[in-house]
Amino acid sequence: MSLKIGTRASRLALAQAAWVKDKIEACHPDLKVELVKIKTTGDRILNSPLSKIGGKGLFVKEIEEALIKGSIDLAVHSMKDVPAELPEDLCLSCFPKRETPQDAFISVKSKAMDKLPLGARIGTSSLRRSAQVLAFRPDLNIVPLRGNVDTRLKKLESGEADAIILASAGLLRLGLADRITDYVPTEHMLPAVGQGALGLEIRKIDKRTAELLAFINHKDTELSVRAERAVLRELGGGCQVPIAAYAQIRGEDINLDALVASVDGRRIIKDKIVGKTEDPEGAGVRLARRLLDSGAKQILDEI
Repeated sequence: MSLKIGTRASRLALAQAAWVKDKIEACHPDLKVELVKIKTTGDRILNSPLSKIGGKGLFVKEIEEALIKGSIDLAVHSMKDVPAELPEDLCLSCFPKRETPQDAFISVKSKAMDKLPLGARIGTSSLRRSAQVLAFRPDLNIVPLRGNVDTRLKKLESGEADAIILASAGLLRLGLADRITDYVPTEHMLPAVGQGALGLEIRKIDKRTAELLAFINHKDTELSVRAERAVLRELGGGCQVPIAAYAQIRGEDINLDALVASVDGRRIIKDKIVGKTEDPEGAGVRLARRLLDSGAKQILDEI
């Protein structure tokens, strides 16, 4: 028996896919598992912000097409890259245990974002991050930053920015924890929907692969990601809109925080809700509607 895993070819994507491969092979030693590298539109276009060239689907479209055609059996995605709506024939089968969802502040000049000097340059191409940075420190200057983790770290070292913000999870998975200057508190910066979580996507009709992968699913991660994605789906947003959501499971409760911000960070609509683990999507939908009623609809309409 064999299993083909589709993945982006970046160092981080390959590390994540290899981790999944190792887990599958350890559980199913008779299974031959192969990694199939697929170049996505998002990997090819590196000179424009994602918000201007199409958003989240840019990192998954070609991989999903390969999955639908049957040239791969499953895809390993960073959940923050996955659009709220999936192709009709596909589903997210399971979610391995989530890595830390916080953003990482990286600088050789300052120990934390609140310690940066007036007017300092901070690198990110995420509208979610830049809006929250400007809400916290309106004096800072945002420097557009695209490319993989190594490219972004080199841009910091070359002096293109005084600090950069990356997902902590990617740095930890690459063994680069020592590069993290500070973990940005979620009170200052809510993570992207699904940040730190991986999702394994398969064809809906492929019961065999679903059964093979069931062992790797982490229930709390699944419930958290389902709640966060329900917020995104109800708001109808993507990379073009600064949207954040973060769910934490506490017993039978889901503690869910979310926000919608204007691009300049001057308006932030933020709220929280406590839902039940038996209905994570319901909690996400209710919170999204509260945000819309509180002014998020006006921000979304303007963008």
